[in-house]
Amino acid sequence: MMTAQPNVNGRHLWTLMEMDEGDILDLLNLAKRYKEGLGPELEDQPAVANLFFEPSTRTKMSFEMAEKRLGLSTLDFSADHSSAQKGESLYDTAKTLEAIGAGALVIRHGEERYFDQLNSLSIPVINGGDGCGHHPTQSLLDLFTIEETFGGFRGLHIVVAGDITHSRVARSNIEVLKRLGARVSVTGPPSFAPGSETYIPMDEACRKADVLMLLRVQHERHTDGAGFSAEAYHKAYGLTKRREKEMKPGSIIMHPAPVNRGVEIDADLVETDRSRIFTQMENGVYTRMAVLYHALADQKATKGAMKR
Repeated sequence: MMTAQPNVNGRHLWTLMEMDEGDILDLLNLAKRYKEGLGPELEDQPAVANLFFEPSTRTKMSFEMAEKRLGLSTLDFSADHSSAQKGESLYDTAKTLEAIGAGALVIRHGEERYFDQLNSLSIPVINGGDGCGHHPTQSLLDLFTIEETFGGFRGLHIVVAGDITHSRVARSNIEVLKRLGARVSVTGPPSFAPGSETYIPMDEACRKADVLMLLRVQHERHTDGAGFSAEAYHKAYGLTKRREKEMKPGSIIMHPAPVNRGVEIDADLVETDRSRIFTQMENGVYTRMAVLYHALADQKATKGAMKR
C-alpha cells in the first residue's frame, strides 16, 4: 500500500483536505470573477498536459476549455497511444512531460492517491480524479454552484444520494461541506452509504434537503455487481416526479454527471427549473480557470525558491 506523502509543492491540487477554508473561498471568489469576465490573466502562458487514464467528458473538456480561455497551450495525452502501453510508469511519464517543458499536469488515474509518487515534480499536479479517492475540482465547482444559489453554506442541509462508497465526488464534497458549515446527510441503498454519516430515507431526504446531490451508480467500480435493476433502483432510491414535487421551495438538484436518466433521476427532471446539472458544467470551466491560475501564477518565483 502506498504511503501518503505530504504536499511539499503548494501549487499541487491533490485533495481539498490539504486546503484551509480561506483558500477554498478565495478560489471560489476567483472563479466568480472569471464568470463575470473580470478574472486576471497569466503573464506567462505555458503548456498544460492533460493525462486521462480513465474515460472523461466533462472534466477533460472543461479543463481544455479553461486552458484555452487562459491562453494556454494544451498537450493532449492519450493513454491508449502512449508508452504506458509499453509498461512505462506514471512517474516516468510525468517526468517526461516535465522535462519537455509542460508547465502543469492535469491527471485522472484509477489508482487512489496516485499523486503521492509525483511529489518531487517541480511543476504543479492537479488531480482530475483518483480512483474512489478524491475529485477536488468537481467539488470546487459544486461549491461554486451552491454558493451562487444560496450565497453561502452555513446552515444548509445537503443530502448526498446514491453510490456514496464508490464516489470520489461524494468523499470530497462531504468533507469540505462540513468544514464550511453545512449539515450533510446521505441516502440511497444502505449498502452504499458509509456508516460514519447520518442516513435518512430517500423520501425524507427529498422533503428536507436544500441541496439534493445525486450520484451515478458506478458499476465499473463494483466487483460483484450492484445487485438491482435500473427500474428497481429508480423506484426505491431515484428522484421520481412524485418525490420532486415534495421538495422544499427553493431547493435544488445537483449531479456530477454522466446522468443515468430514468435511474437516479427521472429524465424529465434533468432540466427542470430546480436542476443545476448543466449550470454545474458551465461553472466547471470558471472553477478550473481559477485552479489553473492559482497553480501557474508566479511559477517562476516558486521554481526559483525551490532551487535555492
